[in-house]
Amino acid sequence: MQTIHLQGGFGEKGRTSIAVDDGATLLMLDAGIKVGAPAQDYHPRLARAAAEIDALFLTHAHEDHIGALSWLLRQGFNGPVFMTAATRGEMAATLAQYARPDDLAACPGSAAQIEIFSAGDRLTVGAQTIDTGHSGHVAGGTWFAVTSGGQTTLYCGDVVPHSAVFPMTPLPACDLLVLDCSYGPDTVPAADRAKTVIEWTAAHPCGSVLPTPLSGRSLELLTILPGPLAMSDDMEAPLRAQLADPDLLHPGMAARLRDRIAGLHRWTPGDPLPAMPLLVHDGMGETGPARAALDQAERAGHPVLLTGHLPEGSPGWRMHRAGTADWHRLPTHPTLPENRALWEATGRPAVIGHSCDDAALDAVQQSLPALNAGTRTGGSLKIGDA
Repeated sequence: MQTIHLQGGFGEKGRTSIAVDDGATLLMLDAGIKVGAPAQDYHPRLARAAAEIDALFLTHAHEDHIGALSWLLRQGFNGPVFMTAATRGEMAATLAQYARPDDLAACPGSAAQIEIFSAGDRLTVGAQTIDTGHSGHVAGGTWFAVTSGGQTTLYCGDVVPHSAVFPMTPLPACDLLVLDCSYGPDTVPAADRAKTVIEWTAAHPCGSVLPTPLSGRSLELLTILPGPLAMSDDMEAPLRAQLADPDLLHPGMAARLRDRIAGLHRWTPGDPLPAMPLLVHDGMGETGPARAALDQAERAGHPVLLTGHLPEGSPGWRMHRAGTADWHRLPTHPTLPENRALWEATGRPAVIGHSCDDAALDAVQQSLPALNAGTRTGGSLKIGDA
C-alpha cells in the first residue's frame, strides 16, 4: 500500500512537496521553498533522510516547486532528478534567486544527476511507474501519476485546465488525487478575470507596472493585453526560450507570441517608467527588476497591478496592504469548478489539496466533500485512509 508523506504545501502556500512510499522505493515529487518563511519552514519537511530518497521528480521551475533543490542535494540526496528540458532551462535562474546562497554555492543545480523526460513519457523507478502529462501551467510543466502495488497517486503540482497558451493533458483515473487548491473556493472564470485586468490597464493610460513570474503568467499577460506594452530587457531571452518548442503551447501560439515579443518596448531598471503597461519579473517584487520597478513606482505614485500570490512580507504584499498597489487575479491555477471537474474525470477518488490555508481547504470541502481538509505539512497518510 502506498504511503503519502506531506512534506510541504499542506495547510500553507509554498515549499510544495510530497513523497510516495511503497515500502521499497521512496519518490519525492517537487522540492519547493516558502517565500518569506523563517528558516525552519523555508524548505520541505522531509519524512526520511535525504539520502533515503530514491529519485526526485520536478513539475516545473517555479520557486515553490524547485527552489529547495540545492538544499536537498546538500542534505545528502544523490539520486536522479527527473525534469523536462524546459524546467532544466529555467532551473539556474530560479535557484539563483531563491536558494540559500550557501546551499547554492555548495550544490548548484548542475551538480544533480539530471534525467530529462518529455510530458507523455512513462518512467520507472524501482517498482513504481510514473506517467506524465502537460500541466497547462507553464511551458514544460507536468503532472505525475505514480502507480505501485495496484494503487495510483496523481499529483497535479500546478495545473491550468483551460489556459489560453499551454495545453493540459487529460488526467488518468487514480486512487488518490492531489489537487492544486491555490485558489481555494474561487469560482470566477478566467475570462472574467482577464477582462478585469484588461479594463484596469485601460483605466491607467499613462502607464503601469505589472510584476509577473518569468514563466507562465508572463505569456498569459502578453496574450490578453492589447496595445503597446513594455518589458524589462532581461525578460526577452527567457520568454523566447519558452517558445522554442511549439509542442509545449497551443497550436499557433508560439508564432503569435514571438511576434508580440518582437514589438515590445524594452525597459532597464533606472530608466523612467514608460507610459504603457510594463511587465517586470518576479510577481511578488521579491527579486529581479520587479523590486527596482516597484520602488520607483511607489516613489512616483505610479500605478501598480499585482495579479498573483503575495506572500506575507513580500514587497507586493506590503504595497497592496498600504494601498499603493492594486490586485486583480489573473488565473494560472484551477478554480473550484475546474477542480471539481478534474475530480469527476479521474473517477471521483479520494482527494487532498495543496497550496492553500486551512480556511480555504474547509471552504473547498463544502463543494467537494471527498476532500480531506485535515491534511497538514508533516503528516502522512495511506491511500485507504485518505
